[in-house]
Order: sequence, then C-alpha cells, then structure tokens
Amino acid sequence: MTAAAPAASPAPPQVLLAHHLRQLKLPTFLVERRIRAAHFSAVKSFDTFDFIAIPSLNKPLTLELARCEYLIARDNVIALGNSGTGKTHVCLALGLAACQRGFPVSFFTAAGLVHQLMEARDERRLLKLQAQLAAVKLLIVDELGYVPLSQTGAELLFEIFSQRHERGSTIVTSNLPFEEWTTVFGSQRLTGALLDRLTHHVHILELNGESYRLKQSKARRRGDPRPADEVIAAADPETGEITIAS
Repeated sequence: MTAAAPAASPAPPQVLLAHHLRQLKLPTFLVERRIRAAHFSAVKSFDTFDFIAIPSLNKPLTLELARCEYLIARDNVIALGNSGTGKTHVCLALGLAACQRGFPVSFFTAAGLVHQLMEARDERRLLKLQAQLAAVKLLIVDELGYVPLSQTGAELLFEIFSQRHERGSTIVTSNLPFEEWTTVFGSQRLTGALLDRLTHHVHILELNGESYRLKQSKARRRGDPRPADEVIAAADPETGEITIAS
C-alpha cells in the first residue's frame, strides 16, 4: 500500500489575511476611507508643493515629518506664516501622509471646529464630541487667527488642546506669531496656558514670503502656464499607497 502524502501545512493566519486583503483590494479601501473620514478641504501632497517659492520653510524637517514618526512620539506641529504661503498645503500633505500610514486623522478650520463644539454643547453632546477628538491620532486645526473667537469658543478650543496634551498629535496653522495669539483667545492667561501645552513637544515650521496664490495670479496674467495646484489621489491596489497626479 502506498503511503499517503502528508497533508500540506496550512498557511499562517496573517499570510492568509494579507492574501485576502490583496485579493479584495482592502488596503486601497482602508486608505481611502481614512481620507474621507478626515474631511480634508482638499487632497494635497508634497509632490506639488513649491519649496523653492518658500525658502523660509525647513524642507528637511518638513519631509522628515511626512514619515509620521512625530505621531508615535505624540509631538505637535505648528506652521506659522502670512497668508498664502502654503500652510494649509503643508498640513494637508502631512495629514495625507498620516492616512497612508494608517493613522486616523481629523481636519478642521479653527472657526469650523469651534462652531461644531458650540453646537454640540447646545445639543448636550459635547462630551461625546470631545471624546472623539481626544481619541484621534492626528487633529489638524487650520487657520487659527483668521477669525477672533468668543470667550466661550476660546475656552472650548482650549479644552480640546488640553485633553490631547501628550495623548495625541495636533497640527495648528496660523497667520499670527505667538505673541499675537491673545487677539484670538482674548485672554493672556488662556493663551499662555494653551501655548504651554501646544509647544511642550513641538516642531515649528515657518512659512514667510510673498503669497504663493498672488504669484500664481501674476503668472496667469502674464500668460505663463498655471502652476499645478489641484491634485488627484490614486491608491495602489496592492499596497494602498497613495500617489498624487496633477
């Protein structure tokens, strides 16, 4: 009688899972879902950012941050500079990089976040929203300083930053230097306490110079080709990696 051939050993569960994910293209789905959940105002990457136009920006540090190790360390990032120099582009690109690497991200303008916090307070669901914001790995708050906050709004925003201190990373962009943040929060005490928390573990990016949007407008009036501004994100079906095309 011929001996039966030994049964093949089953593949390890993690190998089978990876195989099925590739078959179902779930890496693509998961990355795209994170991007949708972040509610970015646009999808941007550093591939379309003109570092030459903003020489004050520390390019090596910016690209190092795109590796997302600061998220593991729970550090913060603050981008400061006058209007139109690419602060929003930078924070969106960092947010995209975080989504690519599997980190949950939430994006708000400062005014939009305060509006949602006040609305949640009025509807008695503030604690739930605060818990959601405290749990996200990366919270991006764009355009702090463009709109003065009410006392209640300033206190609610401070509470969010305070709850995230050393628990999750926060990116803030502002057109105002730190010494002028009191014009937004209306209180030196509150502003000092906020900066104490935000700058405890922080990477500061400075973007100063002529407005990039103004340069684009001048170029269009001269008849020059329009610089790439809008981008489209596409996910690799095998790895879920996002690539950007203009």
